[in-house]
Amino acid sequence: MSKFFSTLTQLTTLIRIGLINVGISASAYALLFYINSWITSELVFGLGVNWIYLPAGLRLFLTLIFGLPGAIGIAVASTFISYFGGLSSDLIICTGTGIISGFAPYLARIFVFSNVKLESDLSNMNLQKLLLCILIYALMSAGLHQYWYATVGLENTGSMNHFAVMAIGDVMGSILLIALIKSSLDLIKRFKRIDC
Repeated sequence: MSKFFSTLTQLTTLIRIGLINVGISASAYALLFYINSWITSELVFGLGVNWIYLPAGLRLFLTLIFGLPGAIGIAVASTFISYFGGLSSDLIICTGTGIISGFAPYLARIFVFSNVKLESDLSNMNLQKLLLCILIYALMSAGLHQYWYATVGLENTGSMNHFAVMAIGDVMGSILLIALIKSSLDLIKRFKRIDC
């Protein structure tokens, strides 16, 4: 009987951690989405397509770190952003967009983990593997988004130009976000050395 309660306690803890990771992912993604919209409003190419899309890097990061809870959090946030942000008033279109937003990086994660020999704790992540992961994710995300938009008949979407710009925007956003994070970490290390 004690083994049952021990297992139940472990399961409850895992569910709680998973829900926290979903919440962190949804909140972080929504926040960066609106910051990106404000910063890059002049770089919009079309509906849902931007020349620089910083949340793409966060999508990849959250799914690499949190796995499925990261994908779920992104999907939930993206569905709400799409519905209340003017993508469409059709909840099915927005839900499909949310699912693609959350699970395209998750599918890229699965592909990279199984084909590039990436360790589950990311301990063997190097620049080459990171760039490959970014490229696979960007192509997968842009392709699935534009296919979905063409399938549901959203105006001014679904073309090869939209696909190309979205893929470029995802790659550029991912690289810029990672560079920003790396620079911030280096700056923090430098200030810590000065304080010592």
